[in-house]
Amino acid sequence: MTNASGYDMYQKNKVMTASPAELTLMLYEGAIKFINVAIMGIDQKNIEKAHNNIVKATRIIEEFRNSLDFKYPVAKDFDVVYEYILRRLVEANVHKDKEILEECLTHLRSMRDTWKEVMQTGRPS
Repeated sequence: MTNASGYDMYQKNKVMTASPAELTLMLYEGAIKFINVAIMGIDQKNIEKAHNNIVKATRIIEEFRNSLDFKYPVAKDFDVVYEYILRRLVEANVHKDKEILEECLTHLRSMRDTWKEVMQTGRPS
């Protein structure tokens, strides 16, 4: 077994055994990571790297948006935020604009941190 396949198995197991709350956190972390890599791509003048990672982040946000349960009023608020982030990601991709990506990071980090707090309050002491 190679290190890469061992790591892949570890990652797959981590996802398969994660709770829905943990999966949500992983997705926030993934979107943040992809945007950071896209920023590096812009810095390196590697347009393909920037584009591919913005697309990956976009797919995660689209999945968040598609999974909203509108029987809860807060879903509308999340939908507005996700739609805004998606629009900004498209703009950032077209113009390869780091400032827009930094703005998206700010929103996603805030949402991730809030999600972590929610996870902590939901755990038994």
